[in-house]
Amino acid sequence: MSPARSPVKRPAAPAIRTVASLRKHLQVAMELEHATIPPYFTAWLTIKEGTNIEAAEIIRSVMLEEMLHLSLAANLLNAIGGTPSLTHKGFVPRYPHTLPHSGETFKVSIERFSPAALRTFLKIERPEPKGAKPQPGHYHTIAQFYLAIDKAIDDLCDKLGEKEVFSGDVKRQVRPVDYYGSGNLIIVTNRETAHAAIHEIIEQGEGSHESIFDGDAQILGDGDGQEVAHYYRFMEVLEGRHYTQKDTAQSGPTGTRLKVDFTQVYPIHANTRAASYPAGSEVRRALEGFRTGYYELLVDLERAFNGDRGQFTAAIARMFALHQQGLALARTPSGDGKTTVGVDFGG
Repeated sequence: MSPARSPVKRPAAPAIRTVASLRKHLQVAMELEHATIPPYFTAWLTIKEGTNIEAAEIIRSVMLEEMLHLSLAANLLNAIGGTPSLTHKGFVPRYPHTLPHSGETFKVSIERFSPAALRTFLKIERPEPKGAKPQPGHYHTIAQFYLAIDKAIDDLCDKLGEKEVFSGDVKRQVRPVDYYGSGNLIIVTNRETAHAAIHEIIEQGEGSHESIFDGDAQILGDGDGQEVAHYYRFMEVLEGRHYTQKDTAQSGPTGTRLKVDFTQVYPIHANTRAASYPAGSEVRRALEGFRTGYYELLVDLERAFNGDRGQFTAAIARMFALHQQGLALARTPSGDGKTTVGVDFGG
């Protein structure tokens, strides 16, 4: 992959010096984690049933782990006395969308499974450059953004005391028992657990300490060992080959072949809008139904992150129900003779 272009020059915002500022940054972290879910969901959705089985499972696994990251960010925000919000205007972005704190050098679209989509996913999960440091206000990679939050937690604890910073009600924390999938859903109550949650997010995305692995037990790929981080899982799909436990970022994947067929994909129209179809038409009603279902999923998550933890399981179940709704739309001709309808998440 070619190096990312230089980011747009913008005035740096102030460093995170107050608990209120830290809460704002963690709300942005939730928005950032969520913004990756619709594109990953769509790529998974558009793979035709019974084909690209390993690739589909890789994308699904990453999508579920982004749900974990969203939950970890919510736990962090709750731990410092914030209120997670997922249903306010603007939380669901309008795609194509530039992710905050990712260098502002590319846009993310809602599009079919393809090499182009995978290259965008690699840009999302791109590891931070060696020796990169947290930057106040504007960050070139998601990891730098989280490292700035990590440092701010230390600075505020040193300045105000740990109890003053971590003032949230522990009953609002989503628990490990509420989540299924790889990774660790960490209950955040103090500085130590906050650092652990942040590093879980960073390492699952780009790897652990310059390694291609995220430190979790392997659930996909060749044999036993550690799980490959998100960036490298997408590289496996793009290269059509698994990483082995001996591989490195420099070696690339050298393991068994991973069969990928980009022709076995529903050719959805990118960045579909319900408003593009006539009011009252069957397609528009279906798109609006999907959009409503997705909003209800966010309602479930918001309730879960604000004390009604049982709604977390309901949200996961709703996501898989939406997959079936989305499949029906992905099979429906859009009317241009070339593409199918696609999905509208409501941004």
